Amino acid sequence: MAHAEGQHTAGQHVEGQQHPIGIYFTVWGLLFVLSTFSYLVDYYHLQGYLRWTLILVFMMAKAGLIVAFFMHMRWERLALIYAILVPPVLVLIFVAIMTFESDYTFLTRGVFFAVGS
Repeated sequence: MAHAEGQHTAGQHVEGQQHPIGIYFTVWGLLFVLSTFSYLVDYYHLQGYLRWTLILVFMMAKAGLIVAFFMHMRWERLALIYAILVPPVLVLIFVAIMTFESDYTFLTRGVFFAVGS
């Protein structure tokens, strides 16, 4: 007797979603390459905005690979992906807005208090 997909009898093992192991080896290799690039930033003594931009780009790329493949977000429903990824993106946007606001406030206070001196 054939069972419909998703149904099983007592004692029968239910298999989860299986992914080819080659994907994980490829991602592991990419993580190794990105980590090497991160270390090369220090090895070549890069400084200033270039240094921090490269470090942050490599960090975000590694985090994205880990979340997508090792935490299986690549195969999740779009609603779950949005529920997990949208809040941190919004926080980063708000931090950027606050940074611009703090620069404006700092400059405005400098101008205001410099007039009285």
